[in-house]
Amino acid sequence: MKPTLVVLAAGMGSRYGGLKQVDPVGPSGEAILDYSVFDAVRGGFGKVVFIIRKDFEAEFKEKVGAKYEGLVPVEYCYQDITDLPAPYKVPEGRTKPWGTAHATRAARYVVKEPFAVINADDFYGRDAFAKLGAFLASAKPMDFAMVGYKLELTLSENGSVARGICTVGDDGSLKAVTEMTKLVKAGDAAENRENPDSPVKVPLDSRVSMNLWGFTPELFAELEQRFPKWLAENGAKEKSEWYIPFVVDELIHEGKATCRVLPTESSWFGVTYREDKPFVMAEIGKLVDAGEYPRKLF
Repeated sequence: MKPTLVVLAAGMGSRYGGLKQVDPVGPSGEAILDYSVFDAVRGGFGKVVFIIRKDFEAEFKEKVGAKYEGLVPVEYCYQDITDLPAPYKVPEGRTKPWGTAHATRAARYVVKEPFAVINADDFYGRDAFAKLGAFLASAKPMDFAMVGYKLELTLSENGSVARGICTVGDDGSLKAVTEMTKLVKAGDAAENRENPDSPVKVPLDSRVSMNLWGFTPELFAELEQRFPKWLAENGAKEKSEWYIPFVVDELIHEGKATCRVLPTESSWFGVTYREDKPFVMAEIGKLVDAGEYPRKLF
């Protein structure tokens, strides 16, 4: 059974200023997402599931989903802020989504095979999908994987970024993920400036999670079990988010799952800020010129 690609595409990109999932960056008008789907298909994935929101469903299907007809089967799931287990309800005034773990949970009724999870607005590279596709093709229950990128290759020149800093064991397994939300390059290292008065130094060659994960479908039962506890502890906080790395970290420390770190030297880049777009377009142009991608994907 071929693995499925689950694409987290429900965010509008508040810092970017628009629906960046459909913004053209390739030489023939391709979005970053198109390259991910293209790489996933040639990496052995057999279906794509988009996690979107109802309010931009029509635009997304027209500008994105329609392009993949004849290439790969496509399904849609919907991240809804009200999709909570009983008896929980959305706190008054809350408009912020519940995070990447909640978004992944939205696919629980349609994904029954090993699957990858990616962000719609990140470019991951051919090698990353090939390695993850090969891993998932023979993954055992609760045998997970994460593609690890070098921190230095994932920083933005236009502002701070959030990254999951990974602790990797000698056997190549993930031991812990530390979420840092204000990382910037600072000389020969990076700094996490969540607390500006005492920034934390982080080596530039650290392996980081760029939200390219490989899971087996048993993850969904764990998400259902853990979400109520997380809501009880964090649901009343206005900006709290339930992240995938939090869940993976818990499962590893409880001995319920293993997670292999698949190191890649693939290029990673994204459009966190609108000022990132010219760089992304130039990098994709280089890959096209080098023959990694055709000038027109579809």
